[in-house]
Amino acid sequence: MPGMIPVIKALWVIERNLGTTLSLDDLARAAGVSRFHLVRAFSAAIGQPPLQYLRARRLSVAACSLVAGADDILTVALDAGYGSHEAFSRAIKAQFGITPERIRRGQTTKDFPMTEAAKFPETTGAPIGEPRIEAGAPMLMIGLARRYQLQDHEGIPGQWQSFMAMAHEIPHRVPAAPVSVCMNMDEEGRYDYVCAVEVTKVVRVPDGLSEVRVPAQTYAAFTHTGHVTGLPNTYAAIFSDWFPKQSRIPSGGPSLEKHLATFDPRTGMGGVEIWIPVD
Repeated sequence: MPGMIPVIKALWVIERNLGTTLSLDDLARAAGVSRFHLVRAFSAAIGQPPLQYLRARRLSVAACSLVAGADDILTVALDAGYGSHEAFSRAIKAQFGITPERIRRGQTTKDFPMTEAAKFPETTGAPIGEPRIEAGAPMLMIGLARRYQLQDHEGIPGQWQSFMAMAHEIPHRVPAAPVSVCMNMDEEGRYDYVCAVEVTKVVRVPDGLSEVRVPAQTYAAFTHTGHVTGLPNTYAAIFSDWFPKQSRIPSGGPSLEKHLATFDPRTGMGGVEIWIPVD
């Protein structure tokens, strides 16, 4: 339970202030962690990033008000944190596929993807050992980048297959196993996932690939020993259980996933190290 305290604090603030303007900075301050930490821990525990959850909760409450016969849609919009009827209508339509007026006329929400208040999580993650603290040198890489949501991992195996078919075209490769780089996370929990190899220099970048530079960073290196599909559980343990007990905090820089020498890409077994940059 202690490791879940930042998520519980953020949930409480959201539910207590659904009609108030809240930023990711507000939630992170209330939770006592960094923005990066909160997005990771909240997404692992609740299934979506905090601002996405906040928006879905506000619109679900608003839909209930419309079904209950609210006379003034603008008042409902303002209560939900929207400054105009037009902005509210766009958000409602994006969330539920119909306008506020039609929701009010229909007088039911049973067919809508409503978001109820999340239960405060009791536990999360999977057992992890203590990490090594590693000083990482700058890395110059070439890789295949795609953008994902934290809770969306289905495309990653196919991305690796596509990258490995192109990797032989990359000049000046360092003779080491490919790595993945996770970087450029935004407030909605979207991030760039890059399948990459390190290179000694960049002379030519093959079509479809891109150059990636990882700065010198200090890392906490965790070992994930199970199947690669269990990586989200290990991330949940790292950000919800390990970091809240430490003096170190995640820096928000690019993180790495490195295959162990025993890793078998045909089966997904053999182990992966997760390198999280820390301050």
